[in-house]
Amino acid sequence: MTSIDLSSDRAARRARKRGVVVQVEFAATRGSLTTQEGPVNYSPDDALLTGTEGERWPVPRDAFDAGYAPVAPTRPGRPGPYRKRPSVVWAKAMTDAFDVTLDRDRGTLRGQAGDWLVQYAPSDFSVVSAHVFAQTYELLD
Repeated sequence: MTSIDLSSDRAARRARKRGVVVQVEFAATRGSLTTQEGPVNYSPDDALLTGTEGERWPVPRDAFDAGYAPVAPTRPGRPGPYRKRPSVVWAKAMTDAFDVTLDRDRGTLRGQAGDWLVQYAPSDFSVVSAHVFAQTYELLD
């Protein structure tokens, strides 16, 4: 998939990311993390998250700082629990297998039929399994 904009896709829906708590580490070096949807590259200081089902994924530091808040007594920029700030996104349940190329040369994710394609910003996407989507997002319309 290239040049996607879910905001103009009639099959996409608005959804809100719930304030789920995740465990966070920060990368000391450049590397790659194998996610359920494929390998994703990360840079030093990017956040490495572990979700509700043990799934792991990296988030560029600027996006992480804007989207997550530390849970006390964790201090900003330190490893520990963080809560996702509620945000409205575009999401589409996919009926066929699909690929999506991540921005910043971070890699390509592979989704299966039934997974959700989630768009956070014009060039910021993720693939979320139906099970994890049901736990961490709520549909708004």
